[in-house]
Amino acid sequence: MQFPKREEKRRFWELVRAGATRTEAALTAGVVEQCGRRWFHQAGGVLPPRVPEVSSGRYLSMTEREEIFAGVERGDSIRGIADALGRAPSTVLRELRHNMRHQLYRTRSPFSHRRTETWNYRPSAAQERMKRLASRPKTAKLAKNAQLRELVQAKLVEKLSPEQISRQLRRQFPDDAEMRVSHETIYQSIYVQGRGALRRELAVCLRTGRALRRPHRKGQERRGRIPNMINISERPAEVEDRAVPGHWEGDLIIGKQGRSAIGTLVERQTRYLILLHLKGQSAEEVEKAMVAATKRLPETLWKSLTWDQGSEMRNHAKISVATNLEIYFCDPAKPWQRGSNENTNGLLRQYFPKGTDLSVHSPEHLEFVSAQMNRRPRKTLNWLEPREVLAQLLSQAPRQPAVASTD
Repeated sequence: MQFPKREEKRRFWELVRAGATRTEAALTAGVVEQCGRRWFHQAGGVLPPRVPEVSSGRYLSMTEREEIFAGVERGDSIRGIADALGRAPSTVLRELRHNMRHQLYRTRSPFSHRRTETWNYRPSAAQERMKRLASRPKTAKLAKNAQLRELVQAKLVEKLSPEQISRQLRRQFPDDAEMRVSHETIYQSIYVQGRGALRRELAVCLRTGRALRRPHRKGQERRGRIPNMINISERPAEVEDRAVPGHWEGDLIIGKQGRSAIGTLVERQTRYLILLHLKGQSAEEVEKAMVAATKRLPETLWKSLTWDQGSEMRNHAKISVATNLEIYFCDPAKPWQRGSNENTNGLLRQYFPKGTDLSVHSPEHLEFVSAQMNRRPRKTLNWLEPREVLAQLLSQAPRQPAVASTD
């Protein structure tokens, strides 16, 4: 039985998985935007599993099914077909028995009673049946096990993440597989309609607080807006171990409705912070603020900069020429490659809450905030303050004509 819009739905999720937006995926798949939005909400933003089109080693592929069909048409034996495929004879026999109309009859002869078997096997029908069975509804583990469900819900209320819950359950019940569950199962039980073993309102207990899960973009997500980027993989090894000062990480924190922003620069070794006052998010505005920021510290403390692949850095070549900075770009959707900057941006939300207009903050207020942040003792610095560590570096360096205050 061919369900309506099955092919369109499959195509929709393929496009979403490839990085298209819901609107783009729906229109390309041939359905209205509202239909694609409904599918996305029903799935809770969780991408459905991909049904493999080629052999995964365990399941037969369409190509192998076509070879089985050709072997049956030639009259090859089950063992001969299996040998040609490199499969067990039982695999081929099971495939035929599950996906054919098997006719068995006896030929009537005065001299013998011989049994004759004919196989009516269709590869395309077998492949469709496999897809249908692979997507059959399964009872969620948390829906079956009330004790496990209550335990997971209690831990979610305590603000534990699904991964923390999963790991904790492994330690609590090392010998009871029924009392363990993966973090992915917990996410799906919250978000996916039809698998909602957990209360949907528990989504607010997650750190993101999202009602829908945000799909991960692929490496080729709609970027490509920055010419001549140098990838982070080409960054020198000395940057990674933080042994040499002068390597920075940067990004923007965005205000209400994406209409305002503040630039953030964090030095990797000292965690020293500089905030960029921006009148807009254009590449020209960021270029101007970046060049001005490099004048505040000696040139020896400006060796490289690692940034996200945001369009605000389209003028990275001009910034490099003006500042002698080597600029590298992170891979898409990998914020941990700018770990110090990401952590600092999270701390800055105490001063610049999400959903607020950041354009109201004056340059003087940004200086005040950065000074407070640079006076915070850091565990990673053995409880020293970033400004103290920077001051030590400056005192050891040769005298420079332009040295900014570290307050």
